[in-house]
Amino acid sequence: MMTKNMSIVDQRRATIVPINQHHPAPKHETRIVYLNITEEDTTEKSSTCGTILILLSVALCILTLPFSLFVCFKVVQEYERAVIFRLGRLMQGGAKGPGIFFILPCIDSYARVDLRTRTYDVPPQEVLTKDSVTVSVDAVVYYRVSNATVSIANVENAHHSTRLLAQTTLRNTMGTRHLHEILSERVSISGSMQLQLDEATDAWGIKVERVEIKDVRLPVQLQRAMAAEAEAAREARAKVIAAEGEQKASKALREASEVIGDSPAALQLRYLQTLSTISAEKNSTIVFPLPIDLITYFLKTTDEKTQKNAAKACAAIAQTTVEAIAQQQQSTAM
Repeated sequence: MMTKNMSIVDQRRATIVPINQHHPAPKHETRIVYLNITEEDTTEKSSTCGTILILLSVALCILTLPFSLFVCFKVVQEYERAVIFRLGRLMQGGAKGPGIFFILPCIDSYARVDLRTRTYDVPPQEVLTKDSVTVSVDAVVYYRVSNATVSIANVENAHHSTRLLAQTTLRNTMGTRHLHEILSERVSISGSMQLQLDEATDAWGIKVERVEIKDVRLPVQLQRAMAAEAEAAREARAKVIAAEGEQKASKALREASEVIGDSPAALQLRYLQTLSTISAEKNSTIVFPLPIDLITYFLKTTDEKTQKNAAKACAAIAQTTVEAIAQQQQSTAM
């Protein structure tokens, strides 16, 4: 005996449910019947209702002319865009503006979006650096809306979200750096923060143009320690520079003494230059350097008369020199 099977096709679930004819369902069994309601039917009904409402709105505009013109026509500035919603859905064609655009009363709503660059001062953030130093860092963020439609449709408040993200990004970035990196590599840190923020806010229609770190405040004790370290380093460099200068001066003096020692004429010129320098200064006490070779002969002799003559000769030389210096000073004063 052949068994005949019947089938019920569930169009919504796309499954086939076999029913055996020899085992009919009891009378008290409850059967579930699925209604074949698709999204296309819902969209079609919504489109029909929307068309009716649009026609009614247009009729209202015509009946209330010319007063409806003040309601239907709107103007946005060069730096603004208007995102229009019709019956809760975004209008095709994206944001409108700049200039004049048309809306239907009662069924259209719009939101103005400012495209100009905004600045946000990130409040000071207490950050623990990688080397366990607590610092207070603040920054400034420059950003603007790059896609007006996305900034309205994808996020509730794009500006507030961007500011909160800037604070967390600043804390996270500073927490991965050492103190000396934060103090010396501000430009690279700012660039890294700008890339991170720009990538994260791209889905919100926000373009982060620039990030700048304003100030890094250190604890008072750490500031004193760093100042003492810097002062010690400066003193050490000053001592090194002074030692190098003395070394170079001693070398130059040694070379000059060798040149003067090899040339008696150079020694005599140096002697005359010294006398000229002494005479130019207004001193009450003048020391006369006498050439040793002039009195060497007198120093070698032991004769008392000869020594007296040498003393007289030295006195005469000194007197002559004083007179020459006095004459030079008088001529200079005149």
